[in-house]
Amino acid sequence: MNKAKSLTITYLTKATYASLNGSDKEVDNISSIKKIRKNDGKEYPYCSSQAVRRALKEQLAVMGFELSEGVAGEKEKGAATTKCEPQKYIDDDLFGFMNASANTVKRTSPVRVSPLVAITPYLGELDFATNYMSVNSGGNPNIFETEIHSGYYCGTILIELDRIGEKSIGDKYELDLNNEEKAKRVLALIDAIQNLWTIGRQSRFLSDISPKLVCASLMTVKNPIFMESMKIDDEDNINADLINNTIEDFKNQIIGSCIGERKGFFGKDTNEFKTLGECFETIRGWIKDTYDIK
Repeated sequence: MNKAKSLTITYLTKATYASLNGSDKEVDNISSIKKIRKNDGKEYPYCSSQAVRRALKEQLAVMGFELSEGVAGEKEKGAATTKCEPQKYIDDDLFGFMNASANTVKRTSPVRVSPLVAITPYLGELDFATNYMSVNSGGNPNIFETEIHSGYYCGTILIELDRIGEKSIGDKYELDLNNEEKAKRVLALIDAIQNLWTIGRQSRFLSDISPKLVCASLMTVKNPIFMESMKIDDEDNINADLINNTIEDFKNQIIGSCIGERKGFFGKDTNEFKTLGECFETIRGWIKDTYDIK
């Protein structure tokens, strides 16, 4: 068993023709995507952290885990919540919950998720479409457009390994898992990350947002060290020096680090990087070692 407190994973993916996450309509009949304006004055699309968390939960459900969801709020106009049973449900444990009833019950998520933010700016592309569903009954075709984007996206997930399957002092719920069950849940989350797929806007804009490059580190502290260290040039080449410099800067807090890439995907392969599959296997080994299981 090691002294790990967290696992941080920063990943890079690519969406060739995508509309990952909807926003409020800015113009009638144009379905917008979420965007942030950076200090260069350009707008960059992003997939919200809520959408990424939803995607991870949905993948856990696909993998056979029962989710704790769909409980209406007790107060009038109160927010819906989950069953708030982290001992029983993996998503209550990993992603937290809040039931703001007379006696508030809440759990802060030990899985911290950043938005999936584009590295390349939005250039104003629109997908043109026409809905003919009402024509046969005498209606008119409905013309609409959807904002689309093509480019690389970067996101980060930090897992507080020392909080999985554990409750804090004062928490008003039951949670006391053995190491085997803790490892099972974290390993399932790693599988969900490796196979990340958001369900939003996939009927017409199917996208593969699973990681193509992963920078992972097992830490004695809680710090998403690679979050601002993922750069790619116009020739689709990864800035390996920046990643290696980050590892060197935090070597006293790093128990283990691993960089994995989809070989043949980027402009050129980086020989020192592992394959993506090998990197995820290394991460799984860290988890087993952290919780002292075979």
